[in-house]
Amino acid sequence: MIVSFISLALTGMTLKFSYTGWAVVLSRIFGGFETAGFIHRSAAVVMFGVFFTHLYDLMRRKRTEFGTWKNLILGPHTMLFNKKDLHDFIGNLKWFLGLGPRPKYGRWTYWEKFDYFAVFWGMFAIGSTGLTLWFPEIFTLIFPGWLINVATIIHSDEALLATGFIFTVHFFNTHLRPEKFPMDIVIFTGRMTLEEFKHDKPAEYEALVKSGELEKYLVEPYQPIVIRTVRIFGWIALTIGFSITVWIVYAMLFVYR
Repeated sequence: MIVSFISLALTGMTLKFSYTGWAVVLSRIFGGFETAGFIHRSAAVVMFGVFFTHLYDLMRRKRTEFGTWKNLILGPHTMLFNKKDLHDFIGNLKWFLGLGPRPKYGRWTYWEKFDYFAVFWGMFAIGSTGLTLWFPEIFTLIFPGWLINVATIIHSDEALLATGFIFTVHFFNTHLRPEKFPMDIVIFTGRMTLEEFKHDKPAEYEALVKSGELEKYLVEPYQPIVIRTVRIFGWIALTIGFSITVWIVYAMLFVYR
């Protein structure tokens, strides 16, 4: 997912801001603007594969772990927003201002849920318009020709919004918060220290202790070489993401057409 998204962002922003110096340099690295378009579509295929694999995994987990869609969607570990998320959001604002304690987050925080559904929105908004631009002859058999112009605007602006959000807000929430800086590698390892778990997800930790299930989630840490490899990949991804943000800001402020 990370490789496909960064590939889409690099090639997409190169095509969107093709009149800038940095886009020309990147296009040459890719082998030309036409090749950048081919890489962009290939990365989109990978992203669609990741998305549909996730949907399949949800159906599998519904059968094996939850039993019903209701338990999956509305259970204690739901990804849907609920009253606790509202209370956590308000509590977090108070905590920022020194007016209250840090909220006791559970399995998912409200910003993690927002990130999750932002991807769903992006897959429909950006994915559908991308397919329309990729196969205009097919879509114009059903829809009027002016839809191509609308799809171009939506695809370009939504992609810019998604790229800007991921490399700023998401990066801050995930990696640049004081307790996570400079990088949170749990996305790569699926593991965190017990102390980190107590701090990050206190409500979930207390629930596992109370139910006596904490022990079954305790595992040995990865070997140092694995962590080093993960961090190298993470730093490469972060560097590319921040670089794209700088290039976009430069293009929007100084040379936008």
